[in-house]
Amino acid sequence: MQITTLHGRTVERHAVVGLLDRAARGNGGALLFHGPPGIGKTALLGYARTVATDVTVLAATGLAEETGLAYAGLQRLVEPVLDHAAALPSSLARVLAQAVAGAGCPASDRFALSMAVHALLVAAGRDRPVLCTVDDIDLLDPPSTDALTFAARRLRDQPVAVLFGAGPDTALGGIPARHLDGLDDTTSVELLADLLPEPPPARVAAALVALAAGNPQALADLAAALTPAQRRGEEPPPATLAPDSVLRRRYRRRLAGLPPDTRWLLLLAALDPELDASTLVRAAQASAMVIDALTPAELSGLVRVETHRVHFVHPLVRAIVHDEAPLARRRTGHLRLAGVLDGERERLRRAVHLAAAAVGPDPHLAAELERAAASGGGGYLTASVALERAAQLTPEPVAAATRLVTAARYAWLAGRPRRARELLGGLVGGPVGRQGVPSPDSLIPEVPGAVTVGPELLGTIQLLRGEIELRAGSAAVAIEILLAAADLLAEHRPDLALTALVRAGEAANFTGDDRRFDELTQRATALRHPVRSPATELMFDHVVGFGAMLRGEHHLAVPALRRVVALATRLDDAAALAVASADSLLLADDQAAHRSASRAAELARTTGQVALLPRVLELRACAEYWLGPDEAATETAREGLRTARDTGQDNCAATHLGLLAVFAAIAGDHPACDRWLGELGEGPDGESRPRALGQWALGVLDLTVGRCDDALTRLAGLADPVTGHGQILIQMMAMPYLVEAASRCTDPAPALAALAVFDDWANDTGDPARRAISARCHALLAPRGSEEAEAAFRTALLLHPAAGSEFERARTELLFGKELRRSRRPRDAREYLHSAWESFVHLGAQVWAAQASAELRAAGEAVEASAVPVSGALTAQQLQIARLVAEGATNREVAARLFLSTRTVDHHMRNIFSRLGIRSRTDLVRVMSS
Repeated sequence: MQITTLHGRTVERHAVVGLLDRAARGNGGALLFHGPPGIGKTALLGYARTVATDVTVLAATGLAEETGLAYAGLQRLVEPVLDHAAALPSSLARVLAQAVAGAGCPASDRFALSMAVHALLVAAGRDRPVLCTVDDIDLLDPPSTDALTFAARRLRDQPVAVLFGAGPDTALGGIPARHLDGLDDTTSVELLADLLPEPPPARVAAALVALAAGNPQALADLAAALTPAQRRGEEPPPATLAPDSVLRRRYRRRLAGLPPDTRWLLLLAALDPELDASTLVRAAQASAMVIDALTPAELSGLVRVETHRVHFVHPLVRAIVHDEAPLARRRTGHLRLAGVLDGERERLRRAVHLAAAAVGPDPHLAAELERAAASGGGGYLTASVALERAAQLTPEPVAAATRLVTAARYAWLAGRPRRARELLGGLVGGPVGRQGVPSPDSLIPEVPGAVTVGPELLGTIQLLRGEIELRAGSAAVAIEILLAAADLLAEHRPDLALTALVRAGEAANFTGDDRRFDELTQRATALRHPVRSPATELMFDHVVGFGAMLRGEHHLAVPALRRVVALATRLDDAAALAVASADSLLLADDQAAHRSASRAAELARTTGQVALLPRVLELRACAEYWLGPDEAATETAREGLRTARDTGQDNCAATHLGLLAVFAAIAGDHPACDRWLGELGEGPDGESRPRALGQWALGVLDLTVGRCDDALTRLAGLADPVTGHGQILIQMMAMPYLVEAASRCTDPAPALAALAVFDDWANDTGDPARRAISARCHALLAPRGSEEAEAAFRTALLLHPAAGSEFERARTELLFGKELRRSRRPRDAREYLHSAWESFVHLGAQVWAAQASAELRAAGEAVEASAVPVSGALTAQQLQIARLVAEGATNREVAARLFLSTRTVDHHMRNIFSRLGIRSRTDLVRVMSS
């Protein structure tokens, strides 16, 4: 599969075009692109040949087979222009002819030969400019390299451009060099879409992009290996490169050219991702080698050795080094590493290496693996591998099944749902043996037969299956799996049964089936026991309190939910804090929700429980929405989307896409909203949370362009507040927009029921911010120009907390200003409209700033384009971006310099323009220089 379009590389392409332009004007030069195999050097040199017009193109590639043939590379490059040698002085023409004819060049004539090469290129350029591209110059024969680089350093005032491509860390003295980094994720997805007949599902694209890690050739090889079922997401994508892939062949050739001792040390490094330099030194000594044997691999750019880790140039290189070694040699390597690892400090790693070298069942080693995995210190993925190996080593079927379940739980926590599912795959009524991804190093035969597990283990399996299904499958199916798990666990593990009910409640809430909480509350009450742990009490109170809140029984809900928040703070556990964050949102305590979610995210990262992050970040983004929908909420949702995709959690990814669409719609960023909705697509089936978020976003867009009837239909359709059917919590968040749409329509009745529910919630929680929004909504539904409307608006402004959402206060001021102006009180209106306009400009809320500006003009006041100082209007990162753009950098160049994606820079630029009240880069230069 060929890469036909050069994606990304804007900076590099500009460098190529600039070099060609200078050569066309008679002021040539040279440039070196270096990086690992497959990174795009060849594509860039090909791009240069494509865009070069009316030039003589000379091209050569270094070949390992000709490295020992002096001047073989030079001959291939200059052969098309050798007829120009007649114009050279006879002494130069003679040495050049001898060299390219294979007669060599004495040391005394090498300077003359280098001058001859330079003169030949200059002579060829007299007819028209010359472009030379020399790929893989690090494989070119050294005499050719010396002659060509000599000439390339002396092209000033000559119509010749030379481009070199080389491996990582290659340097050519006196020639400018650019290192090629990997493509960012966005560009990788674009390349993948170009390589395939149709764009793959997001989870497939995310898996391939993660595996390719920015290498374009790796992405092309992986795309070429996909089956139709893999392209559709019906089967798992490849886990590594195919044996005949282009990139694997390139690395295979590199490995074959290394000394045997170097390949052995590379294999040791490949067998242990956590290998540090000191351990590698000890392993080399135990192998009767010196660490210097690794030097050829370092010089070739395959590995980089640092104090705390041995890094491969690309993750796939580690897999290639591993796969190309014979099984027996890998087994010997595992034993060698186990022999030099500390049995106490590195217990888990040592046990994993011993297990990889085992040749048959070994109950003692299996037990040691289990103990080492439970002791921590190796990360959940390593622990999952250890428990899978322990199951393979365990002759007793039920014990093997138990260890596989734990391995699956660890895989899930590590963010590997597909691996977790595979490990669980054969346990329910199937054989217990080598489940999941089999170890390529294991010599243990599959354990035949089947096993019947008891209700406790089966319930644990179903609990994990249900949790994975909730995040990465069908939430409706997850409810039934989780309820079945609760039944199986009720007698012996009521704590896990309550956990299953908590997850079932989350699934019900996700699908818009909150009526199921009555059943969940009854089940939780039946499980309550006089002796309870804090964790069990937390889960019980959550189910009961959440259900009571959804039924409108706030007097029962509030005390239970507050106990949850207090218990979670004591437990300081990521999962418990996530529950507390959700409950704090129901209590309208946004600061507490944000604190709990932030602490949960911190704990999830430090403990390696990355599977928890997407849900935790969703809760934090919702808290940030209530605190003020600004860039913090958007950035949190972006991080949540990346994490959800990285961990294969499609439902969480869809929720974050919905949130991003809502935040973009509220910010007035219609293109971004359309983009997020496009990625969301149909979303999960039914009245799911992502679909409701998408409708909310579309309702806001309808409202901002005056389609009030459409906005009312969308927003009123999110839920039925009377029955509680649908996404009632999303409708409560969207309620201010629902009421505003209703106030502009002839029949505001659809908003009244939702406002009544919101009022009860706001009054019972006592939150002033919610009560302010409630008062504003009542003002909007009151008769226009009435004392009732004015009093409600003034009440809302009094209730808005000083440290609360600046956005919501500005919305109230804007709507109050509108009310006053349309009541023929323009002088009174201007005070509120001007305050609203300043807030919206400061927040970067362009669409609302435009509305406030229009209302101000209608009220008789004009506003300046930029009333907010640059330093006060922009964040630190926005200020940095603005300065670079004002200096002439493109968005792509800014992204490369600040290590951001181009989309992120585009997003910041829109906010910069909005916050400064400007429309063009010219305006930005003026503002930044003033």
